[in-house]
Amino acid sequence: MSGGMGGRAGGGGARDGNPDGGFGDSFGDRRPREGSGERPFFGYDGAMKILVIEDDAQAAAYLVKGLKESGHVVDHAADGKDGLFMAGSENYDVLIVDRMLPGRDGLAIVEILRGAGTETPVLFLSALGSVDDRVRGLRAGGDDYLTKPYAFSELLARVEALGRRKSAAAVTTTRLHVGELEMDLLARKVKRAGKQIDLLPREFRLLEYLMRHEGNVVTRTMLLENVWDYHFDPQTNVIDVHVARLRQKIDREFPTPMIHTVRGAGYCLRA
Repeated sequence: MSGGMGGRAGGGGARDGNPDGGFGDSFGDRRPREGSGERPFFGYDGAMKILVIEDDAQAAAYLVKGLKESGHVVDHAADGKDGLFMAGSENYDVLIVDRMLPGRDGLAIVEILRGAGTETPVLFLSALGSVDDRVRGLRAGGDDYLTKPYAFSELLARVEALGRRKSAAAVTTTRLHVGELEMDLLARKVKRAGKQIDLLPREFRLLEYLMRHEGNVVTRTMLLENVWDYHFDPQTNVIDVHVARLRQKIDREFPTPMIHTVRGAGYCLRA
């Protein structure tokens, strides 16, 4: 949504009384001394991958810059259509979503993601700040709601709290379920409809990744980076071969397939 950032979190010029155009109360004297070799400290020691869905170019640039300077990896979508696609096809730790967007509004984006099983924490960021507006955002699937104008230090604290909450939930997860498919992460066992399925270690990792992204398109790049630990494309059919083998084990003896090929995009596991 255009505007709404005000003097507390706007683009350009001095911010929060900081004449050098920095982030004022957000960073202050936590910024490392030049030449000291110190690393920035922002109260959170885990770098996150964050998606910002914001159509106001100045507001987005301010937000992206601040999050990157805080040590996080940040992607930006300038409209609702691109934001929904990116949120559904990449693995993010937190989504920051403006309420009023061209193409598709923020509430609809989050409702669609939640309906598809995406549990990524969402912070709504909007100039719509009435009680009814905040309640609608939370009921649509948002985890937090911050109104504009805002102090960047508060936004950062809220985002990193959502990241810690997600990390804690991930640590305690020992079983994954997608329909009749069940994975025991501790015992390293997989069952479908009560029947045990024997998987090789790489097949297990591949299925775990697909299950954690249930209902979302998983791209070739995502699989290479997260299952094979490749940060380049080796130009082989290794993914196709392993998916084909996994599909034989998961789907062959059952009437309804769970692993689907999305032409030109990747793969999707759904019940």
